[in-house]
Amino acid sequence: MTADRAMAASEAAPSNGILPVQEIRTAIANGAIISDAPLTAAQMQPASIDLRLGRRAWRVQSSFLPGPETRVVDKLPRLAMHEIDLEGGAVLERGCLYIVELQESLALPAEISAMANPKSSTGRLDIFTRLITDGASEFEAVAAGYQGPLYAEISPRTFSVLVRPGSCLSQLRFRRGPSSMSDAAMIRLQQDVGLVRGASAVDIRDGVALSVNLTPADEDGIIGWRARKHAGLVDIDAPASCAVGDYWERLTTTDLVAGGLVLHPDEFYILASREFVTVPNDHAAEMRAYDTRVGEFRAHYAGFFDPGFGMAEFDAASTRAVLEVRSHDVPFLIEDGQTVCRLVYEPMSAIPDALYGASGSGSNYQSQGLRLGKHFIQD
Repeated sequence: MTADRAMAASEAAPSNGILPVQEIRTAIANGAIISDAPLTAAQMQPASIDLRLGRRAWRVQSSFLPGPETRVVDKLPRLAMHEIDLEGGAVLERGCLYIVELQESLALPAEISAMANPKSSTGRLDIFTRLITDGASEFEAVAAGYQGPLYAEISPRTFSVLVRPGSCLSQLRFRRGPSSMSDAAMIRLQQDVGLVRGASAVDIRDGVALSVNLTPADEDGIIGWRARKHAGLVDIDAPASCAVGDYWERLTTTDLVAGGLVLHPDEFYILASREFVTVPNDHAAEMRAYDTRVGEFRAHYAGFFDPGFGMAEFDAASTRAVLEVRSHDVPFLIEDGQTVCRLVYEPMSAIPDALYGASGSGSNYQSQGLRLGKHFIQD
């Protein structure tokens, strides 16, 4: 092959990395992403697609994975307690576990895999949800070349929620090629664009460390929120419909003990990162939900951060990461500036046509500080 032909072949070959929204649209047109109902523009995010609940759901006894060469529907008869029709709306009760079929299914090319995470608003409601595929040996992961249906495991942990066909709780991100970005590459990216700001030192080891902020940003002294137990119902499809005081208790500096906040088991907290976060337009990021090295708690259900998040070009240079936090088993003292989680960055295969926070994008959490989910009426 001549040098010119090699160069042309290289230019024609699609790049590895996370697929941007324009490639997701192409995948839909090519039949790699299939849906019972037409996909909508509202589902399209810069580096992912929102997944919609279908009509059928099952209340199940326990969580499960189908395992190799086994379909989800083959295990449901042994574990389902009853089937639920979501048409017209149905309540998923706090503390119960459900499997719901999704409207989208996949017929992926051999070089494309995918991974799922809860949407930001889902995490801020403390809804534990994970994607399941036929033949899966792990949650949230879709094997390269997968062909088949998608299901969501859903367990509301704090609030009972009203859902219906078309409600969106999860996002799916597609990847061409292997997942790889070294700490050295993230260090270079930090030096070039400033992935995080506001920390005295930036710790990049298996991702970029984020710490918790327990210093109030305003005169109201609020450092976080704690969910009220036995609160009312939340309609997933009704933003700005719930009064904050009916669902949340303010945490202020008076709640600090020995310089920190005691996280109690079975309590759910909304906190914010000390650092301001940026995701450049040619990268995407994912926050690791739980790391035993930083303490016995889970930080951040909603793991996807889209290209454009926190970018100065969108007047969003002071955008924090909001942390949805639960303690595990025992009370745990979390202190101001303590590392709570890590952001892992990954290159895009191309810059998205639409970036998070751009004009008309409908981004809910650009320029956020300590902010509750979109379902709550906030000043």
